Amino acid sequence: MRFHYVYQKVVDLKSNQKTQAEWMLSAAVGQLQAEQRSLELLEEDKVRTFTAIQSEMENKASMIKLQELQRYMDYLENCIAIKLGDIQRAEVNVEKKKAVLNGKMLDEKVWLKAKEKAKNKFQHEMLLREQNELDEIATVRFAMKAR
Repeated sequence: MRFHYVYQKVVDLKSNQKTQAEWMLSAAVGQLQAEQRSLELLEEDKVRTFTAIQSEMENKASMIKLQELQRYMDYLENCIAIKLGDIQRAEVNVEKKKAVLNGKMLDEKVWLKAKEKAKNKFQHEMLLREQNELDEIATVRFAMKAR
């Protein structure tokens, strides 16, 4: 006789939910990394623009050119501030996805533990049955010899 767990579909469901939560966390981490890379690019552009402003000032550039560069610098600073907010939201999202994954992992672990207990109980009962059958065979043989 083979072990068949009555709630195997629930165990499979919990496992699939955990896998899906892992994918969701992975996507959230990917989004966070993309936001961080975007911030790095904005900061690099800001450094280049600052260098350009200094260079133009040394070369005695026109006020219009300097104002244009300064407006672009202000735009970059605004973009950086927005991007920092995006990163913060992405970090919060990652933490939420981690919490969901932890919950799913715990759920799966509970069901796997219940399955393991049921399997151990089944195996114990099978061993008892086998032992009872062997005892009965031995008793019958003993009774046959005693006649």
